[in-house]
Amino acid sequence: MDYNTSRKKLNLPEYGRNIQQMVDHLSTVEDRDERNRLARVLIGIMGNLNPHLRDINDFKHKLWDHIFIMSDFKLDIDSPYPIPSQETYEEKPKTVPYPTQPITYKHYGRSIEMMIQKAIEMEEGQQKEALTQLIANHMKKAYLMWNNDSVSDEDVIRDLNVLSKGKLALAPGTKLSDSREAFKNKRKFIPRKK
Repeated sequence: MDYNTSRKKLNLPEYGRNIQQMVDHLSTVEDRDERNRLARVLIGIMGNLNPHLRDINDFKHKLWDHIFIMSDFKLDIDSPYPIPSQETYEEKPKTVPYPTQPITYKHYGRSIEMMIQKAIEMEEGQQKEALTQLIANHMKKAYLMWNNDSVSDEDVIRDLNVLSKGKLALAPGTKLSDSREAFKNKRKFIPRKK
């Protein structure tokens, strides 16, 4: 019996063993013109097998790169695109630096803190006041996602003052939007009966 475990490992298993065998056959063709013709035919087949790649910009370039990857970068054909190098393919991705600053109020999240920082940096005026109002309304909505009961405007204004270190303030008597109205319209999930 010929099991897949005893066969050659596939570099790009999403194309399957038949496409891999066609790529392997390409490298055995002696005539360069015939090899180039077969490579273009194979690119067409690969494109038909993966129509989702057509949504990607320059998907033909991706297919040509895949054919070289599947041949272990040994295929000698005329590509309309630069041939990728094995070093760039095997290169490990750079590590992503994670933020190390703690989030003051986790129910608001880091994005609220960044928006508050941007609002602090703005010049005084009508735009800064409008942004502060929007931030406070967004804070109330975020708070309601964690606490379904109720959220007082005073709590949100106090938290805004703490997060901005007293640099952002709403006008006295400002009423925040009634965020619960937005959540009342949300449909509840009802499982289907089978």
